[in-house]
Amino acid sequence: MVKPMNKYYLMMIGAVIISSFSQILLKKSATHKYDSFIREYMNPYVIVGYGMMVVSTLLIIAAYRGLDYKNGPIIESLGYILVMVLSYVFFREKVSGRKILGYALILLGVIVFYI
Repeated sequence: MVKPMNKYYLMMIGAVIISSFSQILLKKSATHKYDSFIREYMNPYVIVGYGMMVVSTLLIIAAYRGLDYKNGPIIESLGYILVMVLSYVFFREKVSGRKILGYALILLGVIVFYI
């Protein structure tokens, strides 16, 4: 029988998803030209992006209450792959063979470490 995923794993996965989307927002902000230095750092993309990072950090802290410490970095490393997918979807960034190889190595490391 398959054991259901506990809420701490879901919190960690949610934190990774939120963090990945916040990175996309921050990158979107970096692609714009702003008329002033203050506007460059005080615009909706940056404010929401950093706010999402804070939420992600709080979720990670809460998730570690119920996770083995070895499982946290494994789940967090999947954020690299999610950012690549989101960058392709939102920015049409090219996914080269080297990137795919790198992300395949990340997945292989996750699988080897988890087993």
